[in-house]
Amino acid sequence: MGMNLSKKIIKNHLVKDAGMAVEEEIYLKMDHTLTHDITAVMAYLAFEALDLPKVRTECSVSYLDHNLLYVDNKTPDDHIFLQSIAKKYGVYLSRPGNGICHSVHYARFGIPGKTIIGSDSHTTTAGGIGMLSIGAGGMDVATAMAGMPFRLKMPKIVKVNLIGHLEPGAAAKDIILEMLRRLSVKGGLGKIFEYVGEGVKSLEVPERATITNMGAELGATSSIFPADDAVKRFFESQGRADEFTELLPDEDAEYDEEMTINLSELTPLVACPSQPDQVRPVSECQGVKVQQVFIGSCTNASYADIRKAAAVLKGKKVHEDVSCTCAVSTRQIFKKLLREGIIEDLIDSGVRITEIACGACTGIGQAPATKGVSVRTSNRNFPGRGGTADASLYLASPEVAAACAVKGYICEAKEVMDDVSVLADIKEAPEYPVDDSMIIKPLEDGSDVEIIRGPNIKPLPINTAPTQELHAKVSLKAGDNVTTDDITPANAQFSSMRSNIPLIAEYAYSRYDKDFVGRAKEMKTSVIVGGENYGQGSSREHAAITPMFLGVKAVIVKSLARIHKNNLINHGVIPMLFENPSDYDAIHLGDEIEIHNLLDGMKEKRVAVENKTRGTSFMTRLDLSDTEVEILLKGGQLAYIKSKVSVQA
Repeated sequence: MGMNLSKKIIKNHLVKDAGMAVEEEIYLKMDHTLTHDITAVMAYLAFEALDLPKVRTECSVSYLDHNLLYVDNKTPDDHIFLQSIAKKYGVYLSRPGNGICHSVHYARFGIPGKTIIGSDSHTTTAGGIGMLSIGAGGMDVATAMAGMPFRLKMPKIVKVNLIGHLEPGAAAKDIILEMLRRLSVKGGLGKIFEYVGEGVKSLEVPERATITNMGAELGATSSIFPADDAVKRFFESQGRADEFTELLPDEDAEYDEEMTINLSELTPLVACPSQPDQVRPVSECQGVKVQQVFIGSCTNASYADIRKAAAVLKGKKVHEDVSCTCAVSTRQIFKKLLREGIIEDLIDSGVRITEIACGACTGIGQAPATKGVSVRTSNRNFPGRGGTADASLYLASPEVAAACAVKGYICEAKEVMDDVSVLADIKEAPEYPVDDSMIIKPLEDGSDVEIIRGPNIKPLPINTAPTQELHAKVSLKAGDNVTTDDITPANAQFSSMRSNIPLIAEYAYSRYDKDFVGRAKEMKTSVIVGGENYGQGSSREHAAITPMFLGVKAVIVKSLARIHKNNLINHGVIPMLFENPSDYDAIHLGDEIEIHNLLDGMKEKRVAVENKTRGTSFMTRLDLSDTEVEILLKGGQLAYIKSKVSVQA
């Protein structure tokens, strides 16, 4: 039998001799790395600690794109630090205003068949051009920049057979929302979704990127499309035809699982508050009053996306009760839209044009009103994601979002357009204005470059190695689907704190449990207890670092999101799983626990926990490889990789 696309790339990048059996630990060479400003500082502090003169990847890019709202000195100081780091260590730097990292990377740097790891969960976007793209924490990216392989368990490869074609009014966004409706936010754990079939041919690269981008919301390791004629046309439009390589699965390729989506049957969908899998037809949400609309983000702000929104709005005005903003994903696309008068059309309709940045998607500006309803083309709608704790966020396509802006309530584009079929005629541009002058190329020799550190940049905290006996209290008992937004909130204020762990640690769980920080400090040593899918969402490793900084030694949960689990391991926090999930019910906030022979139990990957307060005990299991246990026994990844890098050097 033939080989699927994912396995072809994995096989070409295996570092250690290993098979590709599902769940087997594999090590992959990473060709590219990606960071952005609010995850980068920790990653580069870790890389600095390795004492290497230069990155050892084919291409590493530092993007300044998330927090461009300079409310004080912190963020501009971070940006200056990151620019000096890039010059010193051989990293490309995409300056503020050049565009959102994922959108810029697949357009200007991405190459089919290559691997990329990025300190952002939506690094998966690059799967739209046939890259194997994986989101991770900053420590894993630092490891990759040091030339060391990325470890993971071999995922299942799921064949997603797309048949039919999208009807006018339906969009690529509806394909991934349908996936979320079927599978849930944890339905992709341990899986790569590989899209094939006749329906794929009708999807342009940015449409594919919308789907691979939000594969992160499924909890998937990655998502990928073939590098076919559509990708070739996209590379030609970028003036990069010579960098295109066709990459297809074999005709008789084998897969671990299969599913089919008939695109012809899809109708406009919307993800309702407050999880991306709470998906319903737009028709079932008809009439929900809207106060805000945001068109943008790495998910849905391509040339065609913005043109479609503009087509819906053409000749109409944004409803007087609605605030509508638009953030184009890249400077390149903005210039194209500007030349063609599309930006003027949006302004004429009453749309406000914001920076070429992530912005509102991560709660950095354009926060909704108190208890407001915001319809967004972005990828997440967790509580507080938009910057307002009690707001309700709905996720939809640009066509639907624009219609909502006109009507003032949730509706389909056909309610405001005489003929929605015109939307199907809007395609990506055959040619884009190529101007990479906002990308600073690496220096040949950066050894004389001085690193410039603002006063807010504090050293990366390092954990201590575990001891045989652990005496701790439960500082938090959390429910299911706790997100990294719950642990480390995202907005302009908090994002500017991320280079200062002592400062941002003061806000750990502030939206979820306002008393957590004080309680953890009082306990000094503690554990966190959680339910299913703990740590879903963003790759931000601050969600692991800040509890560690506050004395959390372990988390005991029913199940864990992949990236957060890796981040906990990297920073020496032991991830434990209830062997019997019902034991979760018998442990309470403030309970005192004891673990004897912890180090021995870690090596055996089964640890007994005594609840001294309740007079009970239960077993946990460690779903870890031998390497991950070794990392934890050293207190985290930095201590582990420093010894490995010195050996390689």
